[in-house]
Amino acid sequence: MGEKFEISEVTIAEPMDHEVLVDIRASGLCHSDITVAEQGMGVPMPVVLGHEIAGVVTAVGSAVSRIRVGDHVVAAALQPCGQCRACLKGRLWACSKPGALDRDPGAAPRLRDGKGALGQLQGLGGFAEQALIHENQLVAIDPAMPFEQASLIGCAVASGAGSVFNVARVQPGQSVAVFGCGGVGLNAIQAAVLAGATSVIGVDIQPEKLGLAKKFGATEVVDSSQVDVVQAIGELTESEGVDHAFVMVGVPAVAESALGVLGHDGTVYLIGGMSPGTELTLRPSPGDSLLLPYQQGVRGSWLGSSNFYNDIPLYVDLYLKGRLNLDDLVSNTIALDEINEAYEALEGGGVARSVITFPAPS
Repeated sequence: MGEKFEISEVTIAEPMDHEVLVDIRASGLCHSDITVAEQGMGVPMPVVLGHEIAGVVTAVGSAVSRIRVGDHVVAAALQPCGQCRACLKGRLWACSKPGALDRDPGAAPRLRDGKGALGQLQGLGGFAEQALIHENQLVAIDPAMPFEQASLIGCAVASGAGSVFNVARVQPGQSVAVFGCGGVGLNAIQAAVLAGATSVIGVDIQPEKLGLAKKFGATEVVDSSQVDVVQAIGELTESEGVDHAFVMVGVPAVAESALGVLGHDGTVYLIGGMSPGTELTLRPSPGDSLLLPYQQGVRGSWLGSSNFYNDIPLYVDLYLKGRLNLDDLVSNTIALDEINEAYEALEGGGVARSVITFPAPS
């Protein structure tokens, strides 16, 4: 924890039972991975990070039924057991037995090196040429979909667009503010446009990302490093506030600013992961805020409440029909050994997503 990524050779096991071996063709660099690398977030180390994956199936275990060799697949950063009450209702993000997809403790590890077993973040481990993944986490997609864009669907698109479609259920004519215009925020912006929101406000501190927000459909943008964001959005909405405020960054002060821009019945959605122990101050008294008399709320969103078996093919279809902009999300493509420099560039702003690409095996 706290160290840079180390590129090394590891041994990957043969697929057992419901496992699928995927030749990775593209792997997106999400900010969540660098947060785990720097802060741990309770993830045991050492671990192979990376959870935005697209690739081709090269082998399957004996019990695999939904995925076939040769399928183009996208991985999802959820681990649904498929058997619990939540899974059977399609509420995959609420699975009560995510550990059910891991190998039994007595079995050989999926990944290992000379020092022992290696973990896979969220059962994936996508910063690698191959990944061994339970079939429940994979969805076969149209092979016409390019791998670079497809890789972003399992997290950035599912989290951003899903928070709009599945969690907030934005309606035509409503107003939306998106705090943080990186990869997840840009997908929330374009999803709000698709949902029919008439006012979509992008908020960020980086001019490059505000420019991308406009490109993805934001009707207005606010540079919160230059102005009081609550006052600015109040002026843009003629003091009515917004119906939905999406917080893509794990900073309590940003979440509290989002509370300040809500209108009647408005809700703040917390999408960006916050460090363990972080506290968010709520002042529900009518004398301190409008939370109670305006019937406002705060709600978490985990991977956009996605039933990814349905949602991933939908996003692929929207992209192939020209209705979902994923091309401008791919800021650049890199080799695996450029990962540390790419994450430094991501922290500096101006990058929506860098994507590691791997050539097809010869």
